[in-house]
Amino acid sequence: MALGLGRFAYGLLLPSMRSDLSWSFAQAGTMNTANAVGYLIGAFLAAPTAARSGARRAFIGSLLVTAFALVGCAASRTFAILILLRLVAGITGAVSFIVGAALAAHVARGSEGQAASVLGLYFAGGGFGIAVTGLLIPPLLANAGAGNWRWGWVVLGALAFAGAAGALPAVRRSPEPSRDSSNGTRRWRPGPTAVTTGAYALFGAGYIAYVTFIVAFLKAEGSGTGRISAFWVLFGLAAIGWSFVWSPVLGRLRGGSGIALVIGVVTLGALLPLIWNSGGGAFASALLFGSFLTVPTAVTAFARRVYEPQLWTKAIAALTVAFALGQCLGPVLAGVISDGPSGVRAGLMLSVVILAAGALLAIAQPLRETRPGLVDGSR
Repeated sequence: MALGLGRFAYGLLLPSMRSDLSWSFAQAGTMNTANAVGYLIGAFLAAPTAARSGARRAFIGSLLVTAFALVGCAASRTFAILILLRLVAGITGAVSFIVGAALAAHVARGSEGQAASVLGLYFAGGGFGIAVTGLLIPPLLANAGAGNWRWGWVVLGALAFAGAAGALPAVRRSPEPSRDSSNGTRRWRPGPTAVTTGAYALFGAGYIAYVTFIVAFLKAEGSGTGRISAFWVLFGLAAIGWSFVWSPVLGRLRGGSGIALVIGVVTLGALLPLIWNSGGGAFASALLFGSFLTVPTAVTAFARRVYEPQLWTKAIAALTVAFALGQCLGPVLAGVISDGPSGVRAGLMLSVVILAAGALLAIAQPLRETRPGLVDGSR
């Protein structure tokens, strides 16, 4: 849920912040790039943080810091301070995301179908956050007056605190992931997931460009508060629904086929508002692009099949590093292009191209996978 409240909801606040603070699209994109840089740092810190303090404590602690950072964004108009707060939220957001995924992966260590369902439910929390903000933020921005974006950050922070409190009982019941006690005999190796790592990086760059600028695009195309709110709610609900639709499919697919299929659907969703210039095009885009939260599910399920349980946190963190690198580049590139003569439409087209490249690359992931306990692909 914190993921949906932090990174994704910024797209709702962006038009209001740009207008009040006189930002260019490049500056607006830099805000999400700062968050992505923090996410990259957090991806490196997640595994050692979980090892040092315990996964459950790291998960809840990072959620709380993320909530404080969201509320803090309401307190300043200074670009540098806002950048710093987005950086902090990115760091702690990555730690909670990775450690939470590892906790979810250990909850269901039985069948692949069950594991995909549990992981899908975990990642669907982001969709819930998106849906809630879609109901609350657009009406707030329309009625709060000058500086209305500040109240948006306050609401996001309050919801993040509520999400952390709601997660606490489940975290307490979750098994603490076992640590890598192999003494170097079975170290994590990137080779088995190298192709997926590249595809995940491209996905990170492509999806975040869409999420950052789609509301600005819809506003430029004449969408009002009601349509944008409905779009965002459908976007979040679709993310939740797709997690249940995709789970049994991902449990059966092997190699990179599941990842490629989901990214392909996301790519089509990103393309639709550019070729179908109507409310129907926007809502169809929200419906299909909602599959984007299933991509982490597919990637995590793949890593779970390749590595032994003691290495799951490290593997998820390494894949998330690539994902975060893509997120660092996506908003800036799309923002610079959106400041050009073709406007934000060109930035969204960049998102489509990058996502398509990620889907094509994922297809090349070898089908070979390992049994738990093996990391070299042998049988």
